Amino acid sequence: MGRIVFDSVQKVYGSKTVAVDNFELEVADGEFLTLVGPSGSGKSTTLRMLAGLEEITAGEISIDDEVVNFLPPRDRDIAMVFQNYALYPHLSVRENLAFGLKRSTTLDKAEINRRVEETADLLGIPELLDNKPRQLSGGQKQRVATGRAIVREPEVFLFDEPLSNLDAKLRKHMRTELNRIQQELGTTTIYVTHDQEEAMTMSDRIAILNHGELQQVGSPREVYNDPTNLFVAQFIGSPSMNIFDGIIEARQGVSRFTGQIDHVLSDDIAETAERTASDRFVLGIRPEDLELCESSHRNASAVTVELVEPLGRDNLLYFEPSAMEADVDEEREYVMFVPPDVNPDVGDEVHITFDDDDIHLFDEETGNNLLVEGRTQREDPPVR
Repeated sequence: MGRIVFDSVQKVYGSKTVAVDNFELEVADGEFLTLVGPSGSGKSTTLRMLAGLEEITAGEISIDDEVVNFLPPRDRDIAMVFQNYALYPHLSVRENLAFGLKRSTTLDKAEINRRVEETADLLGIPELLDNKPRQLSGGQKQRVATGRAIVREPEVFLFDEPLSNLDAKLRKHMRTELNRIQQELGTTTIYVTHDQEEAMTMSDRIAILNHGELQQVGSPREVYNDPTNLFVAQFIGSPSMNIFDGIIEARQGVSRFTGQIDHVLSDDIAETAERTASDRFVLGIRPEDLELCESSHRNASAVTVELVEPLGRDNLLYFEPSAMEADVDEEREYVMFVPPDVNPDVGDEVHITFDDDDIHLFDEETGNNLLVEGRTQREDPPVR
């Protein structure tokens, strides 16, 4: 069994630097959970506390109902794979795989050889067992590093950004391989990455952190379709969600979002907004939920084309709202997918619209998503 519980875990460096704050999370036996967030969000620190490589300032971590706060790393039945492969250059692949077993167990030579050969078969590298690390490609080195964890048959696997040194094509292939291996073994796995695409494609659930605080935990579908706040909405998804600042006005019985764009809201959304204390909102729309329309459309908003980027089956159209406010973050991007035969010129004015079912409405002050509760389940996020 590999059930893990973080109970009000905190990590403070010095007297003031809070790296992880009141972290609460339960990871089920056999689950693949990814910790994701920007640099400095506390992902690796959380992983290292679980592994016993960092002391815990407050709270408890338990594995299979046993509190492990003061257990040394070797007694936690955890195997960890780091960003750097850390292979012994003078040892063969076989010797690298067997090294930890020889040093930390009482297994006989026959059992160690059995585990090494089974692990090599699982990883698809049996023909490399007699090679030295210098003879291996980056992907092969990553397999060997992963194999050193697998061969121990631990209760928990920990991965700390293991694919960041690989090129994009190989990273995608290794994501598939790691998923296959984890499903075959059924070992509880916690995977740390700053790459939200890795998190979306590999995980049973995703835990999103920012500034040491847990923002949301859920399946890839849940965190993509129903982000709990503005940070999650912008961090999860590539390209990220378009966000527009504005207010909601009621005129002649019609509620309208006005500001960077103009849109008549459904009664349900308008009533939800009225129940909040805020008078300023942020409206969010995923790039795939925007579409071009005629200027005569009831909910048409004028935008200016900044760039058209061909992707093959789609074009990615970057734009700027015509009603751009002066104090809006200049680094904010606005983007939508259009058919490959749609190629407006830079500087052209076009019109966009979207459906109410695709709206995310955030309180500008708190960042909370006002429409999460009660939203109907939608399709899986698109893979592009």
